[in-house]
Amino acid sequence: MTFGREIDEAESHGLLDRFVDAGGNFVDTADAYGAGRSEEIVGSWLQKKNRDDVVVATKVRFGDGLNRRGLGRKHILRSVDESLRRLGTGHIDLYQVHMWDYGTPIEETLSTLDSLVTGGKVRYLGISNVAGWQLQRTIDTCRAMGWERIVSLQPLYNLLDREAEWELIPVCRNEGLGIIPWSPLRGGWLTGKFRRGDRPSAGESRIGDTTNSDPGWTEAWGNYDNERTWKVIDALTLVAEKIDRTPAQVALNWLLERPGVTAPILGVRSPAQLDNNLAAVGWELDEGSRSSLDEASKKPAPYPYTLLEDLRDV
Repeated sequence: MTFGREIDEAESHGLLDRFVDAGGNFVDTADAYGAGRSEEIVGSWLQKKNRDDVVVATKVRFGDGLNRRGLGRKHILRSVDESLRRLGTGHIDLYQVHMWDYGTPIEETLSTLDSLVTGGKVRYLGISNVAGWQLQRTIDTCRAMGWERIVSLQPLYNLLDREAEWELIPVCRNEGLGIIPWSPLRGGWLTGKFRRGDRPSAGESRIGDTTNSDPGWTEAWGNYDNERTWKVIDALTLVAEKIDRTPAQVALNWLLERPGVTAPILGVRSPAQLDNNLAAVGWELDEGSRSSLDEASKKPAPYPYTLLEDLRDV
């Protein structure tokens, strides 16, 4: 998402090269990122690489104008061709529904996506930003109709946002979907750079530029400046100091080891940030550190989740 909006093409290519040199092979973008500019940057970089060495993922759903948004057949068919053109490739490895579309029958969406796989433009299908019942309905519809199945979910999931554990992750584990969380550091909240009562100024960070409740940036200061957030950050900082790691590395490692998670999706703006994040792999949190983070970040679940858990063996 940073490509073309927060960093230019040359900087983006440098980060992608560094990522691949470190062993990375999965690049996630979307047609809505920078109105397609992110796909163009990934595409120009891809021309210099062996295409088969990189797994390229993009998304469809958002756009301007009544016929340039949503998950109807008309929009999907045009959007996939536009994404292929910007990416400069003959196929998309993982094509993801960016969010549920309440205005289009799911059968229309899924039959269209199935045709993209059978036609060779797409290899696999994924989904993002849905409720538990929407995810299960999607899976069941594909199964009932014999259409190409959904293989992955891209949810919001991190130490501060654990609601995905209530329904989404159990569905994924039960149905065999990969989980690729977005915003694993919640826009910088889990890097340790923020402190109680010390809101960043505009220009200091993306969060400093937000209003108290900015719908465009859900990680806005006003949405997270609360006691639970600071409790999580305090616990994260203590663990990081104890094991001589950065808070970002600890937060990413915790998420990477959560049941069902395939890989968190990193979003960085500099080589230093990327190197710091990549150092989150190759080691494991000890049980005590993991338990302290689990406890600090645990969210009280609403009915019926707590009841179902408390009485599961009764």
